[in-house]
Amino acid sequence: MRRIINIKLAATVIIINSLTCITFADVSMPQIFSNNMVLQRDISINVWGWADKNEKVTVTLGDKQAETSADSQGNWSVKLPPFKVGDPLKMTIKGNNEIVFENVLIGEVWICSGQSNMQFGLANAFNAEEEIKNANYPNIRLYTVPQRTSGTARQDFDSRWVVCTPENISNRWGSFSAVAYFFGREIHQKINVPIGLINTSWGGSHIEAWIPEDGFYFSPQIKDLAKFTKDTNKKYRKKLKENLSHADKKTGFGTPFVMPQHPFDIAGGMYPQNPTCLYNSMINPMVKYGIAGVIWYQGESNRQDGMLYYEKTKALIGSWRSIWQQGDFPFYYVQIAPLAQGQHYKDDELPKLWEAQTETLKIKNTGMAVTVDIVDNVWDIHPINKQDVGKRLALWALAKNYGQKDIVYSGPLYKKMEIKDGRIIIFFDYADSGLTTRDGKEPDYFEIAAEDKKFVKAQTIIQGQTLVVYSEEVKNPTAVRFAWNQQATPNLCNMEKLPASPFRTDRW
Repeated sequence: MRRIINIKLAATVIIINSLTCITFADVSMPQIFSNNMVLQRDISINVWGWADKNEKVTVTLGDKQAETSADSQGNWSVKLPPFKVGDPLKMTIKGNNEIVFENVLIGEVWICSGQSNMQFGLANAFNAEEEIKNANYPNIRLYTVPQRTSGTARQDFDSRWVVCTPENISNRWGSFSAVAYFFGREIHQKINVPIGLINTSWGGSHIEAWIPEDGFYFSPQIKDLAKFTKDTNKKYRKKLKENLSHADKKTGFGTPFVMPQHPFDIAGGMYPQNPTCLYNSMINPMVKYGIAGVIWYQGESNRQDGMLYYEKTKALIGSWRSIWQQGDFPFYYVQIAPLAQGQHYKDDELPKLWEAQTETLKIKNTGMAVTVDIVDNVWDIHPINKQDVGKRLALWALAKNYGQKDIVYSGPLYKKMEIKDGRIIIFFDYADSGLTTRDGKEPDYFEIAAEDKKFVKAQTIIQGQTLVVYSEEVKNPTAVRFAWNQQATPNLCNMEKLPASPFRTDRW
């Protein structure tokens, strides 16, 4: 039975607030709401915040209005009916005070998350100067979540929506995610609706850091990690309760309350590796904000996981979908690029991660952008061609979510094999128009083996939608491997020039 995760304010936070005499006399809101924001079209719009207990709150957006009262803890929320794309709107929130947000658009909101290749700024991308100069799109809006770790779920972060201009997309505080921008720009140009891009990424982060505490239960294969995370947080909450209890025992001026250090909070610095620590601080504050979907670029820090990465991705996607309660929203991700990782890593570690990423396509409403062909230097973990990455992610969204017909949105993916006359015939999905190579040469990086499991370099022949693989050294072949090396930059693609993904037919 599918587990539903409930996001609540921790009781400890409420206790701490009472100790420090914090009240919500004025109505306030999380900073995911601001001027220039984009709200998701065609779904009910969640609006929430804080106020004095029992305070009446009225929210007005355009010609629609909703009323509520804050509960005994000062929390309030309303739902506004769905809106269509139209002219900029004003949102007014009125309680004991009044908040007004201007220039609000209705459109498509995408979360853009992952590690350094998603964080990678436009200023560092290919043709950066020209791209920045032309980044003037009033109906694309940008939001960057501040980088912060936390051992407990937070309710807000400090940022604002900005209009996409050359000044806003690259300024003295850094530049916006290049992949996110190119993804959003492609969709905006094709369907002409406002686009909201929320960049919440951190270089070097592990996928475990982005998964909520209960999220690990979405994969029974990582139950040990689920237990570790749960036990660690349980010990922390116990210590917190003890400190609060001591502070309640008044002796003289009273015992001062001391917030204990959580094991997932790094003293003296932040390191985005521990389970839940980035979900708590960089995802949780916006889980009720309506979205169209997620794009994800991560995996370099989990390159030794092999097929376990599939289980962790299953936990990530399952938990986020459960928390947002918007059904199986689209989750499109990047298969990371080839990388020479040095003598401490085996040549097949990265291919095994690619295999796990391909396996993720079995999860409903997912899509994968392959990047084996965009590497400018296999020793650089950050390819600068982020244009093609963004476009390839956008192809999935345009075809699957925005009704664009006759779009080929994936390169060839291994389907099955047949052995015939001492040769192996490989069949592919997403090769209806036929196979080719991007350089006009014979398909490369193919290996073939017999039952002795000794792979040798293979010859290949393209036959329409299939590929014949053989070697004079292997008379009775049983298995084929393609690009099964961390530095492989193969040339095989379909007629649309979308690259084939690495694969193996064996499980040796």
